[in-house]
Amino acid sequence: MPPQRTSSSRRVAVLGIALSDCGRVDDATPYALHAQAARRALADSGLDRTRIDGFASAGLGTLAPAEVAEYLGLRPTWVDSTTVGGATWEVMAAHAADAIAAGHANAVLLVYGSTARADLKARRRTANLSFGARGPLQFEVPYGHTLIAKYAMAARRHMHTYGTTLAQLAEVAVQARANAAHNPDAMYRTPITVDEVLSGPLIADPFTKLHCCIRSDGGCAVLLAAEEYVADAAKAPVWILGSGTAVSHTTMSEWDDFTVSPAAVSGRLAFERAGVTPAEIDLAEIYDAFTYMTLVTLEDLGFCAKGEGGAFVSDGKNRLTIDGDLPVNTDGGGLSACHPGMRGLFLLVEAVRQLRGEAGQRQVYKAGRRLPQLAVASGTGGWFCSSGTVILGRD
Repeated sequence: MPPQRTSSSRRVAVLGIALSDCGRVDDATPYALHAQAARRALADSGLDRTRIDGFASAGLGTLAPAEVAEYLGLRPTWVDSTTVGGATWEVMAAHAADAIAAGHANAVLLVYGSTARADLKARRRTANLSFGARGPLQFEVPYGHTLIAKYAMAARRHMHTYGTTLAQLAEVAVQARANAAHNPDAMYRTPITVDEVLSGPLIADPFTKLHCCIRSDGGCAVLLAAEEYVADAAKAPVWILGSGTAVSHTTMSEWDDFTVSPAAVSGRLAFERAGVTPAEIDLAEIYDAFTYMTLVTLEDLGFCAKGEGGAFVSDGKNRLTIDGDLPVNTDGGGLSACHPGMRGLFLLVEAVRQLRGEAGQRQVYKAGRRLPQLAVASGTGGWFCSSGTVILGRD
């Protein structure tokens, strides 16, 4: 093991990434997907499992992450089970990077797996209409205020305040599908049009079906490690340059402005700590359970001004596609590729894959056919309750 340092001078790299089987997986348990993703990420890193001394997991087991770590045969001395919805993994990555930089851990494995689609199909569970009715939620649930209704209401507010249109929101889904068309692992690859998005069945006003994420099975894993491990790794490192986290509300009446997400805070912190600006970013992986999430997060990360997200995504340049000015959700995102639940870890995997130049048909190239240098992954949790933003870069 490399010597631990007590200062925060150690650089932190992503050395291993992997997906488990994804999409339609009817013959695996969530534990099996965790294990599959973890094994593949370790193989990708070239490091031995005995070098893992940190572990982060959420969403599975009675005592996560202890139960999952036991299943994987790990005995970590640093653990994290932070659960803030879809932003969980960016927040965990921030925690893990801080721990490694401070010498509290050397190699931290983040792993997730879910069979949400298969469980629903087999009637082992029902669809989630709400997160429960305890605590502050007791004042909203009796009125039928479901998870999707909260996002829909926020979208309506943005439309009212800034003149954002349904056709502009639909462009997010259309361009995500265009990216998915280049991803052989995406669940849905057939191109769609704005008219097809708008004419679909209404789910929660103003969202039709294609404004909403798909439901899939799948898992993934990311291995973060101290710079001393880079020499032993199988591939060149992708560095964690900066991160930020934030929470805003759980009760909708306590949300100051429905048109501003907590990414406005986490993004600002991440960019400041990384020492880069949004203008320098080559691609963005953004949580997209609904089209509005992508649009408002682009605003809050500083890629366009507040209220200009609609025009930004619908300028006729296919800006968000892999050939656009700012490729977003290059694998197709949760709207088309996969969405097994807390999807934030998939954002980190895709960002690293792009920076390494390993994305195959959907690989982003900048001017002169150069590989992208900088990426941002920004996860959102709950109903814009939490946000984690991570800036990644390669040498």
